[in-house]
Amino acid sequence: MADVAEVSVTRPPLTADEIDAAAKRISDIIEPTPLQYSARLSASTGAQVYLKREDLTAVRSYKLRGAYNLMVQLTAAERAAGVVAASAGNHAQGVAFACQAMGVRGRIYVPTTTPKQKRDRIRVHGGEFVELIAIGETYDAAAAAAAADVARTGATMVPPFDDPRTAAGQGTIAAEFLEQLGAAPDLVIVPVGGGGCLAGIGTYLRERAPQTGLLGVEPAGAASMTAALVAHGPVTLPEIDPFVDGAAVRRIGDLPYQAAASFGGEVVSHASLPLLTTTDSSTGTATFRMMHVDEGAICTAMLDLYQNEGIIAEPAGALATAALAEVDIEPGTTVVVLVSGGNNDVSRYGEIIERSLVHRGLKHYFLVDFPQEPGALRRFLDDVLGPDDDITMFEYVKRNNRETGAALVGIELGATDDLASLLHRIEESPIQAERLEPGSPAYRYLT
Repeated sequence: MADVAEVSVTRPPLTADEIDAAAKRISDIIEPTPLQYSARLSASTGAQVYLKREDLTAVRSYKLRGAYNLMVQLTAAERAAGVVAASAGNHAQGVAFACQAMGVRGRIYVPTTTPKQKRDRIRVHGGEFVELIAIGETYDAAAAAAAADVARTGATMVPPFDDPRTAAGQGTIAAEFLEQLGAAPDLVIVPVGGGGCLAGIGTYLRERAPQTGLLGVEPAGAASMTAALVAHGPVTLPEIDPFVDGAAVRRIGDLPYQAAASFGGEVVSHASLPLLTTTDSSTGTATFRMMHVDEGAICTAMLDLYQNEGIIAEPAGALATAALAEVDIEPGTTVVVLVSGGNNDVSRYGEIIERSLVHRGLKHYFLVDFPQEPGALRRFLDDVLGPDDDITMFEYVKRNNRETGAALVGIELGATDDLASLLHRIEESPIQAERLEPGSPAYRYLT
């Protein structure tokens, strides 16, 4: 049974009317994105699954919606003062695009860990109107630098999620897919980073399609919305895993938290319960739940999207899709899943494949003490490896003494179930080997 915490209900900080107004405001520059039926995901879940392709916007993510909706409402004086933004990369591209389209000068702060592909696209979209500044290792460090800039220069901040104008622009996604689908879906799955997209979409659904269930999904290494809902207020996570860079936020925004709290619902450690069977009898609204998924599961979803649908999704872009493998959905229901972004650097695919293999239980690492004698490696290959196993890494570490020498050995299995027999053969072998457990300090150096 999943661990469940009730979410208190407060007044929403945003309205569907504001989102409808934002949809009209941005329509001159943002084309509707496709709502694509997925035969593969429908077959695997038993539901009717549609992908909302926000990776196909001009900046390859939904972030342009919120950035443009905010900036087009600035006064002449605010535009003249210029704008400042902090971002892990996607919001920055939206701001840069809006800067060039509107002729507004901007300074954009990103973490030093922002992939090169995203930095290059920011420069392309912003052109001469944008100055890009890389600082700190996390979004939060970049946000602090951007806030200091605003205090020093008087420029106008363009928040990536914690502003009603930003959240309203992002909520236009819901207005779009309701019109495209022609009816209210049973469930909408939304990735959560700073929470602006969840706030906008959830607000619109609660007013315009109250019977639609809502599932927010965070990366396990940066579950700041879940932490806030459990604590009944935003909290700062002591550390985060920056791998899902588009959703790795230490502290959820105040407005997104208020919006999510107004939805009611539950926080679950995993969503193994049916999502669509319960309705709040007092309000008549469907369930709202938050969950998180492992970064390795996100990598698996990225690879599946690429290999089957030809969709290039970044880690945050595949976040909602990854949740489909973790939840039970009633057969025949209609599900809309947000593919939130496609700004993935191809140089990251080695790590993505590695994390996916580990998550699926196919990749394992061992520290092996080999006897310093002829034939030791051959005996290891003959006695320990199975017929479908493969050594994918062999790195000699050092000679501890005259008798043994340590090596780091990576083994890829033919099937997940082969691990038990591999461990048994290692135990029966005279060669000493220590398995490196995922999540351990030593293991983190490998992925």
